[in-house]
Amino acid sequence: SDPVCPPKCRCESNVVDCSNLRINKIPEHIPASTTELRLNNNEITTLEATGVFKALSQLNNINLSNNKITEIEDGAFEGAGSVNELHLTANQLDSVRSGMFKGLEGLRMLMLRNNKISCIHNNSFTGLHNVRLLSLYDNQLTTITPGAFDTLQTLSTLNLLANSFNCDCRLAWLGDWLRSRKIVTGNPRCQRPSFLKEIPLQDVALPDFRCEEGVEEMSCVPRPQCPSECTCLETVVRCSNKHLRALPKGIPRNVTELYFCVHLPLCLSSLRSLHGNEISELPDGIFSDVASLSHLAIGANPLYCDCRLLWLSDWVKTGYKEPGIARCAGPTGMEGKLLLTTPAKKFECHGEVDSGVLAKCNPCLSSPCVNQGICHSDLAEIYRCSCPPEFKGRNCETSLNACVSSPCVNGGTCQLDEEEEAAYSCACPLGFDGPTCLTNIDDCEDNDCGNGAACIDGVNHYTCLCPLYYTGEVCEEMEDVCAPGLSPCQHQSTCLITSTGPQCVCSPGYVGDDCSVDYDDCEENHCQNRAQCVDQLNGYSCSCPDGYSGQLCEVPPSPRSLCDLADCQNGALCVERAGRALCQCLPGFGGPRCEKLVSVNFVDRDSYLLLSDLKNWPQANITLQVSTAEENGILLYNGDNDHIAVEMYQGHVKVSYDPGSQPGHAIYSTETINDGQFHTVELVTFDQMVNLSIDGGLPTTMDSLRGVRTLNGEAPLYVGGMPVDVHSAAFQLWQIQNGSSFHGCIQNLYINNELQDFTKTQMKPGVVPGCEPCRKIYCLHGICQPDGAQGPVCHCQPGWSGPHCDQPAANPCQGSKCVHGKCIPLDLQSYRCECVEGYRGALCNQDGELFNPCRSHNCKHGRCQMSDTGDAYCHCEAGYTGELCDAKSECRGEPVRDFYQVQRGYTICQTTRMVSWVECSGTCDSGACCASQRMKHRKYTFECSDGRSFSEEVEKTIKCGCVGCM
Repeated sequence: SDPVCPPKCRCESNVVDCSNLRINKIPEHIPASTTELRLNNNEITTLEATGVFKALSQLNNINLSNNKITEIEDGAFEGAGSVNELHLTANQLDSVRSGMFKGLEGLRMLMLRNNKISCIHNNSFTGLHNVRLLSLYDNQLTTITPGAFDTLQTLSTLNLLANSFNCDCRLAWLGDWLRSRKIVTGNPRCQRPSFLKEIPLQDVALPDFRCEEGVEEMSCVPRPQCPSECTCLETVVRCSNKHLRALPKGIPRNVTELYFCVHLPLCLSSLRSLHGNEISELPDGIFSDVASLSHLAIGANPLYCDCRLLWLSDWVKTGYKEPGIARCAGPTGMEGKLLLTTPAKKFECHGEVDSGVLAKCNPCLSSPCVNQGICHSDLAEIYRCSCPPEFKGRNCETSLNACVSSPCVNGGTCQLDEEEEAAYSCACPLGFDGPTCLTNIDDCEDNDCGNGAACIDGVNHYTCLCPLYYTGEVCEEMEDVCAPGLSPCQHQSTCLITSTGPQCVCSPGYVGDDCSVDYDDCEENHCQNRAQCVDQLNGYSCSCPDGYSGQLCEVPPSPRSLCDLADCQNGALCVERAGRALCQCLPGFGGPRCEKLVSVNFVDRDSYLLLSDLKNWPQANITLQVSTAEENGILLYNGDNDHIAVEMYQGHVKVSYDPGSQPGHAIYSTETINDGQFHTVELVTFDQMVNLSIDGGLPTTMDSLRGVRTLNGEAPLYVGGMPVDVHSAAFQLWQIQNGSSFHGCIQNLYINNELQDFTKTQMKPGVVPGCEPCRKIYCLHGICQPDGAQGPVCHCQPGWSGPHCDQPAANPCQGSKCVHGKCIPLDLQSYRCECVEGYRGALCNQDGELFNPCRSHNCKHGRCQMSDTGDAYCHCEAGYTGELCDAKSECRGEPVRDFYQVQRGYTICQTTRMVSWVECSGTCDSGACCASQRMKHRKYTFECSDGRSFSEEVEKTIKCGCVGCM
């Protein structure tokens, strides 16, 4: 079995996730079944050739993105032939060579985005025959060697964007190559020279790919160079013993070691610099032929100052040669000492010399000869190898038997070429091709997979990956998707085989692709009479309420009597009369089902009703019926500072309102209504008018210069009385005149033609339903209580007694209402309340002393009013001004723009559009009056509150002045 997951990694479904662990190498013990290996976001710098991938034959995807990789050793991916994708994005690779990717024969995607690659040469991708996508996005490429992509035989996508291409003669091949191939590239663009900047490579004409004079037409890879007089091995150039008279031409730029041992050229001048090389030893007598040499710059070299370099110390001292700042680097004890000043006795030989020092002038020490070749020192060739019979080459590296290295892969047989030395050919097994049998022949090029199946290439065969519902070697057969165990259809539904797969024909009552959903038949039910629907298979049933029957509960219960169906409310009794049920209402209730409380009896002195759900109406029509024997009592009150109050005063009905002045305006009915009979009181307000009518008689009208307020929806409407605090405030502001609560009956209260239900009001104790009982008893100084033990009785006011409250009481304080005070009798019938400290009012039921700023404000020609901030000010009469309205104002016209109104009987009519005029105000001298000086007549259209309309000429003032008084 596979080993456990590598430490700290996460393994699931053949995916090994070792990302974000800050590891610096590929972990060990990766399961052999791994198909995807995630190593991204770590700190790996070098991929070593450890053979870790040889045991991962199932691996398809390797992610090494976002590491710090600078080097990939040759063979690091050996054994990863099954890998399709390799991600190396966001690393620090600066070059690419073929050995890096050895072992990735099956690779199809290679991501090298965001690295530091500056050069691609023509063997960088050797062996990657199956790569289809190659991304070199965002690197440092300026040029690419011709033929760099020729080994990528199946390439279809090549991303070269975000590189700084120099479109000179070295890139001319790439533009032509891109035009001739059907490859997705994203149109890489030139960045240099300036006249081609941002031009796509494939759009640049061939003559525009040109190099400046003196620039070699070569690729980005330095061509191998070596002076003809010298021998070169990688970066080491040896020119010793060549009797050169000058430095040779063509020394490689990347040289790291340069040897001119024995016989420096005679043509050297007196000043020669060997500064800053890796010189450790110089043979004795090397400068003997350079007689004129006076300065030898040999500083910054790792000189090995043992006994073999003593000659150089003596030579520079005896001949007065200037060696520069030449210091010793070894052996131990000589580090940092100057060649010129160190005593000769310090140059000693002890033990073995470091092999790295000796190898610089004795190349055989590094054993360059391989395959058991023997190394010989050679003055002309530096060293020479004697090779065994079956090998040849400078280092005996070339086998005369080409098959010794087993070049044929994938089971291919190596066969020597008898005619040509070191030549061979491979006999490939079935399924492979190529010079070394490396290429797996794509058997999918001619496949028989049918019905949209995907072809998977194998070795000398292919496999068809069938789509859903198909089977067979080439997916030629459709599965019996409706067979038992395979059919998706549920609940005994019918399964049909179609070209797109199984199709379910659902049984009744089920829906869905697989008939798994029980359809809710109650969504479209027809149950009646509030019956509850119960969903069933392919139908529903109705659960009927008590008494109902039928499939849809449509059959009502059979009534035992007509009253079984009656809905009499509020304790009403149902009786059958003339074949129908009638509700006999209790006193005070009305309506077909006795559903509303329409009449109430105010039996206590301080009782009232409160209606809070009002609306702000531009017109208010209030009608109520009143029965009382009292002279005084509050009927209706709405508002606070601005109010409307309807009360009985000395038997008459009084209506007052206060738009902010003290006292307010008031009108009185001509009739008295305190005769114990019911009277209809009708109050109509519209804009600037108030109409009061009793029992349908002629109305009493009040017309104001200011707009009459209507019912205020923010303030409650009190009926029959009001709370003590509201009563006290209204009484002090002259909003009510007597202030007594109503005693009697009120019924059929209509507000804007809507009958009010007193059950929906806040009702204080002392208000009882109905008016009939107290109609039979008269209380002179008291109120009637209809539910006494012996019937209705009188509850007398303090100081009165008797069945009808018509006899003086011996003690007027009996039953007094002083709340926070002491009752003081005044006579046999009256008393007063003496309040304790902190309280005030007639009944000592109000806190503290109210301050009235208007008491100290004497308005000469006007009325004192309170501002919103509580300050007193004078509202002046026409013609006066000043803080106390004591100064006459000049005659002037105040502009007005408003709707013009007229009254037609009880109906108010106004213009359909706004009218402009001036109103004259102010005073004149010599007895003249401020009035109109100039008038204008215009015809306007009026609309009335009852729906009528008409046109009429209006006379309006356009200029004011002092004229004779009329």
